Amino acid sequence: MASANDMKAANATYAGFINMIKYSIPVIAVITAFVVLIIQ
Repeated sequence: MASANDMKAANATYAGFINMIKYSIPVIAVITAFVVLIIQ
């Protein structure tokens, strides 16, 4: 089983990953919309 320190590190990594996804998806959506508008 994972030790308590491993779980703390895993939770920190997971939280960072979720924050990155939370902010990157809207940015990607805006870039995609911009590119689609340019192509038309």
